[in-house]
Amino acid sequence: MAKENAAFSPVPETPLSESKPPLSSQPLKPAALRRLGEEPEKAEKKKGRQRYVEKDGKCNVQHGNVIETYRYLTDIFTTLVDLKWRFSLLVFILAYAVTWLFFGLIWWFIAYCRGDLDHLGEEEWTPCVKNLNGFVSAFLFSIETETTIGYGYRVITDQCPEGIVLLLLQAILGSMVNAFMVGCMFVKISQPNKRAETLVFSSHAVISLRDDRLCLMFRVGDLRNSHIVEASIRTKLIKSKQTQEGEFLPLNQTDINVGFETGDDRLFLVSPLIISHEINELSPFWEVSKEGLRKDEFEIVVILEGMVEATAERSAGWIEPPVSHAEGGELQAEMAKRLAGSIPPLPQ
Repeated sequence: MAKENAAFSPVPETPLSESKPPLSSQPLKPAALRRLGEEPEKAEKKKGRQRYVEKDGKCNVQHGNVIETYRYLTDIFTTLVDLKWRFSLLVFILAYAVTWLFFGLIWWFIAYCRGDLDHLGEEEWTPCVKNLNGFVSAFLFSIETETTIGYGYRVITDQCPEGIVLLLLQAILGSMVNAFMVGCMFVKISQPNKRAETLVFSSHAVISLRDDRLCLMFRVGDLRNSHIVEASIRTKLIKSKQTQEGEFLPLNQTDINVGFETGDDRLFLVSPLIISHEINELSPFWEVSKEGLRKDEFEIVVILEGMVEATAERSAGWIEPPVSHAEGGELQAEMAKRLAGSIPPLPQ
């Protein structure tokens, strides 16, 4: 291929009139090396191919031309959870700051309308909120009310019905803001994104013979001592295809069987395991040749699902010494003997 390409054609000889050293004696730059075919592997790696799913598990898909953006606001909780940390912290701070300022402004407005600010220091005057002498003190009283600090210096009196109603509203709304924002932060912190960092996959998938069958194999392992419970694995082939009717399906997803019928897709991930896919008549790789694997543009996506190990989980196993071999009658007698000893007698 390099010989047929014009870019790889031999360099014409330098005229004798020009006193340039021969090409072989000149140090070649990396660009020249790639052009002359000296580093084809490095050039291919640098060129690369865009992934559908990155190595760290992030989907390399961006949604564009979304017209109905209001749908994100209908599920505001999930939208806040999916935000980046800097935006989540900004929303968290603004949610409290805005409510404190809003109710502080209302407390100051009530004091201003009742004339409490004009009778500061008068003993015979009963204000709505004692020791509230301006907007700053109203803001501090709003913080004390919503966070239930209660220093005791500023306190509402029973001569202000509008203040009592506002106090109830702020207490209820403050509880709702606390529940909503703390719930968002808790869900965001408890997301198992970093747990996937200790789940390691092999760098390459190989095709080789296993038990006289051609198989696609890769390895997966867990680095932590706290294992994944009910781990299951799925594999997808991402490849564009064209139907018999001529319809083009970009990024079509095809299942790759890794033991769904036999239960091999359910893993006990204590040690690294080799996941195998038999290439048979039902496999999407059945009609693909060795050269086709190199030329075709496709991607294999592996999905490992499971839960964090529960505290009540218990595992048991048997090795050769505890396992006893017996004939049919002997085994039935042994099982009846054990069952008889384990069942308590019935009450008289």
